[in-house]
Amino acid sequence: MATHHRIDVSKVGDVTVVKFLDKKILDETGIQELGLELFGLIELENRKSVLLNFTGVEFLSSAALGKLITLDRKMKTHKGRLKMSNIRPEILEVFQITKLNKVFDIRKDEAEAISAF
Repeated sequence: MATHHRIDVSKVGDVTVVKFLDKKILDETGIQELGLELFGLIELENRKSVLLNFTGVEFLSSAALGKLITLDRKMKTHKGRLKMSNIRPEILEVFQITKLNKVFDIRKDEAEAISAF
């Protein structure tokens, strides 16, 4: 298992639960590192069911949204499933404005998301 600096990874049954360690996902270097860690879960560790739990995330840049879109594509290419949960209302509003709430499977909380796999 890889060492992660931007995410905390755990398992609940067959679901890989990812929590972000940064409250503000804004700077380019951090976003690049985050992308590598997330992509590694799929490409190197072959995780098929991934839940991104946004508990504690206060800000998300447009570049971070781009990484999430790429992650979703990689999941689909590897025949995996991606879900998101615990997104703050302010961030959820950005997902709605950009119509990304139609792209991503967003659930209210972790328990609901896990049961939806």
